[in-house]
Amino acid sequence: MEIKIENLHKAFGEQIVLDNLNLSLKDVNSVVIIGPSGGGKSTLLRILAGLETLGSGKVILNDETIPEIEKELHEYRKKIGVVFQAFNLFPHLTALKNIILPLEKVHKISYEESLKRAEELLSRFRLYEHRKKYPHQLSGGQQQRVAIVRAMALKPKVLLLDEPTSALDPALTKEILESIKELRKDKKDMILVTHEMHFAEKVADCVIFVSEGKVLEFGSPAEIFHNPQSIELKKFLNK
Repeated sequence: MEIKIENLHKAFGEQIVLDNLNLSLKDVNSVVIIGPSGGGKSTLLRILAGLETLGSGKVILNDETIPEIEKELHEYRKKIGVVFQAFNLFPHLTALKNIILPLEKVHKISYEESLKRAEELLSRFRLYEHRKKYPHQLSGGQQQRVAIVRAMALKPKVLLLDEPTSALDPALTKEILESIKELRKDKKDMILVTHEMHFAEKVADCVIFVSEGKVLEFGSPAEIFHNPQSIELKKFLNK
């Protein structure tokens, strides 16, 4: 995966969220964004997902410049898989139908192909026996894994995960960690935002520290977590 960001600026009213942020990464599969609350990491993820427009600047993800026009953004979003912290499953649909519906309705994929993709992924992520259950019948970890499967069924170029373990206890967090390790076997391009440093260290090829709207440091998990350079990162990690 390659990410190139030049002078990205984003404000909501008078509040500056991303302040001329710059970044250049290449040949990485799993990128984790960390940083204090309100530092800009979730806004950056939403821009990469095409869910938030750029204020100014330029963002290139895998040789594709993220568009600014809504019609073009709509097409861009179809190539990106997004998993939210609140799962966002349809409560009135079974796990299986939650996966099939977007494939049929948004991507115009046949029912037969949609069913095949869904069942293969449910089996892989050890969810097949739960395919006929509704979200309220699943644990939080199972719901989040169904959300990951739903995103993966779209065969996205990049998978984005926003705080995928924030609503889960440690045992369920372990489930999600195992699921993401499964994705890493395929060298799936992923960008994650998380506040859990142990989780970040386990799943990242590269860690980005975002604070006050800027990338203050980035590097390998060993560099970021065991040899922080900036005062801000040392304070964030309690070093």
